[in-house]
Amino acid sequence: MLIDWFTVGAQALNFLILVWLLQHFLYQPILNAIDAREKGIAAKLADAEAKKREAQKEHDDFENKNKAFDEQRGALLTKATDDAKTEHDHLLDQARKDADNLRTVQAAALRSDQIRLGSEITRAAAEEVFAIARKTLADLATASLEERAAAAFARRLDAMDGKAKETLGAALKTSSEPGVVQSAFDLPAAQKAMLQNALNVAFSAEIRVRFETAPDKICGIELMANGQKVGWSIADYLTSLNRKVSALLDAPSQPVPQAAPKPEPAAIPAGESGVHAVTK
Repeated sequence: MLIDWFTVGAQALNFLILVWLLQHFLYQPILNAIDAREKGIAAKLADAEAKKREAQKEHDDFENKNKAFDEQRGALLTKATDDAKTEHDHLLDQARKDADNLRTVQAAALRSDQIRLGSEITRAAAEEVFAIARKTLADLATASLEERAAAAFARRLDAMDGKAKETLGAALKTSSEPGVVQSAFDLPAAQKAMLQNALNVAFSAEIRVRFETAPDKICGIELMANGQKVGWSIADYLTSLNRKVSALLDAPSQPVPQAAPKPEPAAIPAGESGVHAVTK
């Protein structure tokens, strides 16, 4: 069999041309596409891995933050519970103290009201007693009783202490007007003479006086001269007693003072029992 080398050569050339064409136009683009795809897949895998690592990091951060939040929430809840309990105890204690203070104030107010009511009742009773006593003495006062009062007044003049007597004597002696002797009733001439003599003896001088009647002088006699005054009256005893009772009622919590020894007869400020010597 004869070999046609021309045909073989042509076929070989055709094969080489086909291989070159396939290599240039088929295999190489396919390989390039495969490389590009592999590179794209590798990039995507790398990106996915990066995103996975970032997601894991964010997840870990979230877990840590959530754990820290839980711990902080627990601490805050514990602190809030403790603060609430402390405030609750404080409010209860304050409410208890306020209630105790209110009870104390109410009890004090009640005692004060009781004391005030008792004082008002006692004061009203005392004033009524003194009013009745004054009215009774005024109703019982007579001219003969006034005469006895004149004698008592003369004895008081004689019993005056030195300073009071000196002050009253100076007023009687230096006054341009005569002294005034007041009594509830007109004194008989004998009583007037007795009082005049008692004044002259007491002050060692001729004392000028005039006699007047003053219905408000209950069982008493009063001498006034140049702003000075001396007198004796049952009403004065009542006034002094009334004032002492009022002082006791105004201070109910104070102990009742012991009765002081009765002083010797002497000049006493106006309004007290006994002889009065007041400078205006």
